[in-house]
Amino acid sequence: MFQRILVATDGSPLAKKAVTSAIALAAQNGAELVALTVVPRYPTNYFDGAAVFTPEDIGRIEKQWADSAQTALDAVATEARAAGVNLKTAVTSSDVVGDAIIGAAKKHECNLIVMASHGRKGIKRLLLGSETQHVLTHSELPVLVLR
Repeated sequence: MFQRILVATDGSPLAKKAVTSAIALAAQNGAELVALTVVPRYPTNYFDGAAVFTPEDIGRIEKQWADSAQTALDAVATEARAAGVNLKTAVTSSDVVGDAIIGAAKKHECNLIVMASHGRKGIKRLLLGSETQHVLTHSELPVLVLR
């Protein structure tokens, strides 16, 4: 039924449950899995513009976000490999997580999006309830939301 499934993750416990379900679904359908992590585009957006950052600060923060994203995707890769599921990983940078998820699903020609109902806030945020709602209301693809 599904040939390519996109799963959005930030590495949070709830997102890990969505990943596990997406891997199982991909294995059952012989589908390829695309694991996506979205990182913020501009660090100052997450501090309400209250602080001024030097280029070194921004570089350090962006590296932390990139490292966190890679850790989340490495965990997906380990689990997918153990289940015999073919996996592609992607990291994208966006201030609008829902649009980034929908865009990645289109780019990778996915026919299902799997995501958690919510996740972390602040610097490590990825999948907030409002982002899930955004994907549900704007995606032309089927969306499986897990709690």
